Amino acid sequence: MTDVIRRKIDRARPAAAEGAPGADRGWRLALARAARNAMGLDLEFRSLTITRQSLAEILEQVPDRALLGLLDGPQGGLGVIMLAPSVTAALIEKQTLGRLSAQPPAPRKASRIDAAMVAGVIDRALAGLDEALAEEADLIWAGGFRYASYLEDPRPLGLMLEDEGYRVLSADVLLGAGREGRVILVLPATGRGLRPALQTDAAEVEAPQFTAALGAQVMQADCRLDAVIGRLTLPLRQIMALAPGYVLTLPSATLDAVSLETIDGCRIAGGKLGQNRGMRALKLAEAVAVRPVTPAMPKVPRVALSEEPPPELRAAG
Repeated sequence: MTDVIRRKIDRARPAAAEGAPGADRGWRLALARAARNAMGLDLEFRSLTITRQSLAEILEQVPDRALLGLLDGPQGGLGVIMLAPSVTAALIEKQTLGRLSAQPPAPRKASRIDAAMVAGVIDRALAGLDEALAEEADLIWAGGFRYASYLEDPRPLGLMLEDEGYRVLSADVLLGAGREGRVILVLPATGRGLRPALQTDAAEVEAPQFTAALGAQVMQADCRLDAVIGRLTLPLRQIMALAPGYVLTLPSATLDAVSLETIDGCRIAGGKLGQNRGMRALKLAEAVAVRPVTPAMPKVPRVALSEEPPPELRAAG
């Protein structure tokens, strides 16, 4: 009789979330802090579940009129974050009005402008998740993702995402003023990110490591690099005559042959001009070794043999 009761209790007990407590605790803290620090919005979790699902199962549970953000991850991995209309409306209302009204707005389909306004909060939350999982095993699959683009319709997800297993973090959140909604984070189950940092022995940490500390400080120093598309040589009188509206022709300038150079003109690498997440970017195609600069020896004045020796030398014989 006791065994029967024990089995019934085990069946009624909820299954432990896969990946917990690392990703469970990390996502709770990261999303709540991002909402509070970015716009002063108090976000609380009512529940959070972490499950493994297939791509077909994920496509069936996309919330109606949800804001869909495509996430770019390590090694070409793609993820998705889905915000219910009530969550999106609360984030937009807090940014535009500074508060949440007592009467929530009518549900509507999210627009590209809405996605641009909440992209910063999403990136801040994902960065906070990386920090929370710095020493957790879940960093391998949950770390390194950032907001990439907005999807107007969930149907392309079936073609954009790989047909593999995914970890789905589904959360019901409270946003104040009686607002509530769902936030779903979908990430590839296969770990493609960095492994967590290993904890070192206390004695090893306390040991003097002057060389490593000095190297870290040097590597943090700023170094200016210029992306040179083309060069043009002009006479001085033509340079002095330059005025607004003057057009300079670059005969050898090409977007796929950009040179990355130091401030003194030393060529470091070559690449081509493009863009990444809406910003101008330079994709390196090849790199060359940098020759160390040998300091010039100070010049020592030479005395001609025909010159007369100074009087003190003549007196010494």
